[in-house]
Amino acid sequence: MLLATGIGHGLFKDLVNGLVRSNVIAGGSNGGPQNIVLVGVDSRTDAQGEPLPREVLAELRAGSADVLNSDTIILLHLPADSGRAVAISIPRDSYVDIPGYRRDKINAAYPATKALKAENMVEHGVTDRRQIELESATEGRATLVKTVERLTGVKVDHFAEVNLLGFSNLTKAVGGVDVCLNAPVSEPFSGANFPAGRQSISGGAALAFVRQRNGLPEGDLSRIRRQQVFMAAVARKILTAGTLANPAKLQELVDVAKQSVVIDSEWDVFSFAQQISSLAVGAIEFVTIPTAGSENNSRGAVLLVDRGDVQKFVQDRTGEREETTTETRSGDVVAPSSIIVDVRNSSGATGLAAQVSGQLSTVGYGPGDQDNAGSRTTSVVRYSGSDDRAASQVAELLGGMPIEQDGTVAGGHLRVYLGADYQRGTVLAPGEPSPVGIPSVAGTPAPITAGGVPCVD
Repeated sequence: MLLATGIGHGLFKDLVNGLVRSNVIAGGSNGGPQNIVLVGVDSRTDAQGEPLPREVLAELRAGSADVLNSDTIILLHLPADSGRAVAISIPRDSYVDIPGYRRDKINAAYPATKALKAENMVEHGVTDRRQIELESATEGRATLVKTVERLTGVKVDHFAEVNLLGFSNLTKAVGGVDVCLNAPVSEPFSGANFPAGRQSISGGAALAFVRQRNGLPEGDLSRIRRQQVFMAAVARKILTAGTLANPAKLQELVDVAKQSVVIDSEWDVFSFAQQISSLAVGAIEFVTIPTAGSENNSRGAVLLVDRGDVQKFVQDRTGEREETTTETRSGDVVAPSSIIVDVRNSSGATGLAAQVSGQLSTVGYGPGDQDNAGSRTTSVVRYSGSDDRAASQVAELLGGMPIEQDGTVAGGHLRVYLGADYQRGTVLAPGEPSPVGIPSVAGTPAPITAGGVPCVD
C-alpha cells in the first residue's frame, strides 16, 4: 500500500536514503525466509550517535548516565510466503556463551564488546570520537548477532536497532496504542503509573510501560510480556487503523525511523516491505524462549537456558521441522502451519478465545484474531472456498462441532465461534486417533498475537 501511490513512493525513497546503516552482517539473504535480530537499546544517543537533548531525556525519564543496555532482544522469523511470522523474545538475563568474550548475560554482548573495541581503538591512537562510536557500535552489534545465532541455531539475515527515543516517538506517530493491565501499577524507577484495564498509551508513558520490571511477578519475564503486547499493539495500529493510507502519519513514521533506527548495510528494505505487505495482523505471534530457572553467580542474577531446548523451540516455532513432517503422517491431514484460526468467544466465559487460540497454536495452527462476539448457543467452525477439510479437522480437535461455509472468511483462515455448549478440555493432535492433552506449563501464558488486546501484569 505504501508503494501504491506517488506519495508513498516518495516517502519510501526518503526512508531508504535516510536510514542509518551499520556493517553488521555479511551475506544476509534478501529473499525467501528471513531471520531478523531486533534490538531495543537503552541509549541516550540517537541513531547517528549524537547525544539526546536534556529536555528529551527528561521526558523519557532516562537520566543522563552514559550507558548502553540492550534490554529488548528479539529474533523475528518471516516466512517466504504469506504464512505465520513469529517474534521470539530472548530474556536480557539469559546466561549464554558470547563469542570472543566470555559466558555472561546476553545483554552484555553488545555493550561489553563495544566498550572493548573503543578501548582498543584509543590505545592505537584513534582520537576521532565519531569514528570510535561508529566502529565500536558495529563491533558490539555483530557480536550480539553471533551470540543469537549460537544460542538459537539459525542464520541471521538482518539486524535492526531502535533506541529509547524511537519507542516513544513511534507511539506518538501512530496516535497511541492500546494495552491492558490486570492490576493498577505505580512504580517510581521506571515512571510506570497506570490504572487497571484497557487504555491507550504513547510517548514517555509507553516507554515506562515497556521498561518496568521492578514490582512485577516474574521480573524480566513479565517485562517481556509487556514488550510483546506493546509490539503487537503497534503492529495492529499500523496494519489496521489506516496508518499506511495516511501520508501525514507515514511521514511521521519515516521521520521516527531516520532518527531512531539502525539497520545492517545489506538489507534491501524494498524487498522486505514487499514481503511483509501480505502478512495478516493475526499472523504475527510473540513468544519467549524456554528458560531453566535462575541462579546467582559472578555475573549476578541470571536466567539459565539450555541451548538444545532453545534450538528445538526455535525450530518448531519457525516451522522448519513442520515442513518435513506434518503431511507425511497422513494424506488426509491439512498441515496446521498452513491455516490461521480466528477465534470468537460467544459463550460469555472470560478469556476463552485467547485460551483456545493458544491451545491450537501448540499443535501448529497460526493464531489469528481473538475477540468477543454476540452470544450464541452452539459452537461452529466457519470456512470459505476449499478449506472445508481444514475446518473439519479443527472442529474435531475442539471436541466435535459443526462446520459452515462463510464467504466472509479469508482463504487460508478459519473462524471458530465458541458458543455456550463449548466444553473446555482436551483437543486432539492432527492425525491422531486418541485425545492428547494440550501441553501446558504452570504459569506459562498463551502466545501473544497482534489480533487482540490481552491483559498482562
